[in-house]
Amino acid sequence: MAEERVYDVIVVGAGIVGSYTAYHSCRAGKSTCLLEQFPLPNTRGSSHGQSRTIRSAYGDKEYYTKMMTKAFRMWRQLEELSNQTLFKQTGLLCIGQKGINYIDETATCLQKNRTPFRRLNDGQLRDTYPMLSFPQDIGGAVLDLSGGLILAGRALTAIQNQYRKLGGLLKDGERMMEIIPGKIISVKTEARLYRAKAVVLCVGPWASKILTSIGLDVSLQTQRVKVCYWKEKVKGTFSSRQFPVFSQMNAVGPYLVYGVPCEEYPELVKNTPDEDYILDRHPSWSNIVIGAGFSGHGFKLAPVVGEILSKLAIGLTPEEDLSYFRLNRFTKSHL
Repeated sequence: MAEERVYDVIVVGAGIVGSYTAYHSCRAGKSTCLLEQFPLPNTRGSSHGQSRTIRSAYGDKEYYTKMMTKAFRMWRQLEELSNQTLFKQTGLLCIGQKGINYIDETATCLQKNRTPFRRLNDGQLRDTYPMLSFPQDIGGAVLDLSGGLILAGRALTAIQNQYRKLGGLLKDGERMMEIIPGKIISVKTEARLYRAKAVVLCVGPWASKILTSIGLDVSLQTQRVKVCYWKEKVKGTFSSRQFPVFSQMNAVGPYLVYGVPCEEYPELVKNTPDEDYILDRHPSWSNIVIGAGFSGHGFKLAPVVGEILSKLAIGLTPEEDLSYFRLNRFTKSHL
């Protein structure tokens, strides 16, 4: 069954980035269809769950810190529109080992972007957070006062509701089977054929397979991230009222490990191991836009990334520097 309508934009993937992309497109006055392969809500992508960390601190990647200034503002706007709390400001404690530049780079980045922070030496760190134990090679810490938690599931529902209020169409439970490029793009799902002037692909862990089908060999690897919970020995010790989100570089091999206070489940603390996004147009079909590589640090920046992808789809120029996110840095085209 084929739809006669030709949308301005079709967004494939209704995770937080896809949903924000669809919202911005609709807000710009463009007819928009958001497609999701699984029935909503679901736990199959990277946007489900109760919490995600949010921070300005990004070490040597200052361009993300600049983007976060706008992202914080957009999250506050969504709170106002939805009339609910989506963000809890706990601060983010960045911990680094001696001999690496993580803490110095983080402090410099925050200072350049006028983000409030505190620097803690080894002794201050142990005195301020006695509930934590540290190895001898700790080189101090930086407390990013802007950081905290985004209530993930609630935020995803909120932006999808705002999208619908603007008149956007959301079709879930329809798996995309094929993309047929052209001036007008055809998107075949299991149920019907959709057509649009532009398509944005925000398909998460399915990106590598789908991009290959349209002639792109992209070095993306789907990773399974372990999420662990520890029970508090003393109730309230790790409450968000007194304990921040935290991250520690090189805690487990080369990985950044991060954790959050007891918010998702009473008396349980979450801790999980955590590179640049792809935000670009297809090299042969400029009306196919790709958003990929978000898992690990994509949720917090979704409002800004969604705006960028939407602008690329409707022919506008984003204000952000996209040189870090171009496809040609590692793709091989088979076209």
